Amino acid sequence: MKALVVDDEPLARERLAALIGEIAGVEVAGEAANGVEALEAAARLKPDVVLLDIRMPVMDGLECARHLATLEAPPAIVFCTAYEDHALAAFEANAVDYLVKPIRSERLRAAIAKAERLAGAIVRRIESTEPGRRRSHLCARVRGSLVLVAVGDIDYLLAEDKYVVVHHARGEVLIEEPLTQLEEEFGDRFVRIHRNCLVALAKLAGLDRAADGRVLARVAGASVPLEVSRRNLPALRKLVRSL
Repeated sequence: MKALVVDDEPLARERLAALIGEIAGVEVAGEAANGVEALEAAARLKPDVVLLDIRMPVMDGLECARHLATLEAPPAIVFCTAYEDHALAAFEANAVDYLVKPIRSERLRAAIAKAERLAGAIVRRIESTEPGRRRSHLCARVRGSLVLVAVGDIDYLLAEDKYVVVHHARGEVLIEEPLTQLEEEFGDRFVRIHRNCLVALAKLAGLDRAADGRVLARVAGASVPLEVSRRNLPALRKLVRSL
């Protein structure tokens, strides 16, 4: 059984790895210091279980767990944290166990055994974000690999069929999330200009009227202006005047 140890404190990783080393049949396949590193390592190493801290820089453990759940073969998640106040959110994130530091050897053994029993039964799913929490990144699968896009790097989101195209500073990726759900989660950072398009407020540069009467939004990072629907135009004009 392969384990991935994720904690922003090197000593905590070292201690957890040492405890895992005492458990027969379990090996530490890798380590990571934050959620982004953990996702990259998980995609590469394909661990059976991820021992995951919660409070970490760059991306915390709860968000990381949500992204891990989108993998084709999601690992079991065991949260290892110094704080008890995230227990409910942790189990909502599909965790099989929740350990409070300092972690005792017998509790770790029980958690690993539980994860092993559930091997192959962890279902792949995407849950709505915990109320009051927003992701720092969107996650896409490209040719079997995970691609993370920081929300702050997104120019606009365009719905196409069952996908949403995320246009960002380094290109574009496809994700399978409803545009309405993204609007609900990030509503204060994006504005709807059309039924199929959300634009990052920070990238909205102005409005122009085309020769055929259509109103187009100028968006920093977009190669062409984006069409504004009649329904969304009044609110958008008011917003642009306030920028």
